[in-house]
Amino acid sequence: MTTSELILDARDLHAWYGSSHVLHGVSLQIARGETVGLLGRNGMGKSTLIRTLLGHVTQRDGHIGLFGQDMSKARPHAAARLGVAYVPEGRGVFPNLSVRENLLMAARRGRDGRNDWTFERVMATFPRLQERIANMGNQLSGGEQQMLSIGRALMTHPELIILDEATEGLAPLIVAEIWRVIAEIRASGIATLIVDRDWRKVLARSDQALVLQKGQVVLSGRSAAVAEDAALGRYLGV
Repeated sequence: MTTSELILDARDLHAWYGSSHVLHGVSLQIARGETVGLLGRNGMGKSTLIRTLLGHVTQRDGHIGLFGQDMSKARPHAAARLGVAYVPEGRGVFPNLSVRENLLMAARRGRDGRNDWTFERVMATFPRLQERIANMGNQLSGGEQQMLSIGRALMTHPELIILDEATEGLAPLIVAEIWRVIAEIRASGIATLIVDRDWRKVLARSDQALVLQKGQVVLSGRSAAVAEDAALGRYLGV
């Protein structure tokens, strides 16, 4: 894989919270249009890795490249401006804005001027949001807030979208809807980094995967190969 094909090129990442050393030499590459699954039990460093990639963890070391630019010391807004969208575990919906306002405040064209994820397309993708269009963010269910968070990310026309526990705590019907949308995002050519507890779905719907154990990569490769690895159960506790 050539460097020009990579959206994300992270090498030998270390991260700390105070004196606690959380990431130990993690490397991760994501190519254009590629879906990568990030797996591991709770507390193994998945969210810290995402936050480090995005510049939220200030105590960090190693190389972070985005679209060929060195972002190792960059602040979070710089990644967003380059075309990275983040759907956080807590959803991050603005509670005092309507569904329409939450979406439109994020709308902008992509790096190459693309405008294919319009307001109308997001409405068609999430019919439930269309029904709640005038509701405030704090009037939505958890599943509706998750849909809104994903829809808002798509309206930035990202080259890479990061989904941190997108189905956590949601009802089965909503979970199925979220996975349908993730498949549509993948088919549209947007690169995706997915963290989710349903490792079977992650591996079935991604190209590459890596497994973290105590802040280190212990398994990585093509998702199909990771799914067949005998060590997977040991690292995921299944």
